[in-house]
Amino acid sequence: MSPLWPCVLVSATGILAAAIPGSRGSVLYNLTTQLLQQYHKEVRPVHNWAEATTVYLDLLVHTVLDVDVQNQKLKTIVWYHEVWNDEFLSWNSSKFDEIKEISLPLSAIWAPDIIINEFVDIERSPDLPYVYINSSGTIKNSKPIQVVSACSLQTYAFPFDVQNCSFTFNSILHTVEDIDLGLLRHREDVKHDKMAFFNDSEWEILAVSSMYNVLHVATGDFAQIQFNVVIRRCPLTYVVSLLIPSIFLMLVDLGSFYLPPNCRARIVFKTNVLVGYTVFRVNMSDEVPRSAGSISLIGIFFTVCMALLVLSLSKSIMLIRFLLSERSSGQKQPLRCLQGCVDVDGSRIDPGAQRAGVTAFPIYQDHWVQSGTLKEIWFQLRSINNHLQTQEQVDQQKVAWLALLYRFDQLLFRSYLAILGLYTITLCCLWAQWSGW
Repeated sequence: MSPLWPCVLVSATGILAAAIPGSRGSVLYNLTTQLLQQYHKEVRPVHNWAEATTVYLDLLVHTVLDVDVQNQKLKTIVWYHEVWNDEFLSWNSSKFDEIKEISLPLSAIWAPDIIINEFVDIERSPDLPYVYINSSGTIKNSKPIQVVSACSLQTYAFPFDVQNCSFTFNSILHTVEDIDLGLLRHREDVKHDKMAFFNDSEWEILAVSSMYNVLHVATGDFAQIQFNVVIRRCPLTYVVSLLIPSIFLMLVDLGSFYLPPNCRARIVFKTNVLVGYTVFRVNMSDEVPRSAGSISLIGIFFTVCMALLVLSLSKSIMLIRFLLSERSSGQKQPLRCLQGCVDVDGSRIDPGAQRAGVTAFPIYQDHWVQSGTLKEIWFQLRSINNHLQTQEQVDQQKVAWLALLYRFDQLLFRSYLAILGLYTITLCCLWAQWSGW
């Protein structure tokens, strides 16, 4: 019998060695089986049904994908965290080999029905089927979500605009007596946390403020937590491609006022500037966001400048037209002394008839010639006087119109200067306000 004892000892040692590595896995399996064996995920996990389940929320903005001003939509990627306590999923870690935390399928346990009120499209997120549960029953659920939410976007201060969009979380069915909400972190920590933000896009995050309130509706009172995400646009690209060229174009148009108002080259110059305005406006419409609720400041100033340009061009065209009509009307009344002899009543006398009359009456030839010559000189002087008076009236009218149009041109010039100065001051104020955030 003695030779068999070593074999028995070796066999027993091998069995114990094989059992030890799998002991922890067996404990985890037994713990999971024990937790889910009598678990009902359809029931809110509290022993006292009158006690509310508090869900603690946290939000981290990762990046801004798109800001759709025309449709008033914001597309972002956020990290969403929620923590709650499940009283049916707690255990004594000392009885289970000091296991203090395990992972369970989310589909196997009760989960709160928390939604984002502002969502306007299907929320897309990676399929993360597991959640962590510790021995006290605290469940941690974290996941990234692509959120397409409604937001009131204002473009008045473009490209120095700052947008404030909210994400409101609440239970879709349970009132505050069943599910209450709370912040996982302190408000100041949430507000100034920018570590998770991917700051390599057109937008940068400024702050994420949070607020708790209770919504009172006819169906009951619902707990809400609202995260206000404040973002601002990075304007450098638009300053280089829009603002600086627009100011240059306005300065070129401003220089056209130094040309005389009655100069035809001014019409050609302003027409070319108007074509430049139109082309720039078409290109700008592709870059400036369009919204039915608000108009960008740069679009308003650009439209006003185009209106002043068209008004100045119309004034120059009317002036040239007036001067040409006055010149043509003055050329239609030549000197009457060049039209031959005239009678006392102003009618023209045929020289042939005059010579025939002289030949028919030789007695009065000398007397008639003298009186005819005096009358001819008299009526020629009267014709010259009338022509000079008419020309003087035309010149006076021309000078009056020119003075009026010069004053109108000065008014347009000063208005243009005032608008350009106001435009520059407003942009500087918007830039200073944008930098002050």
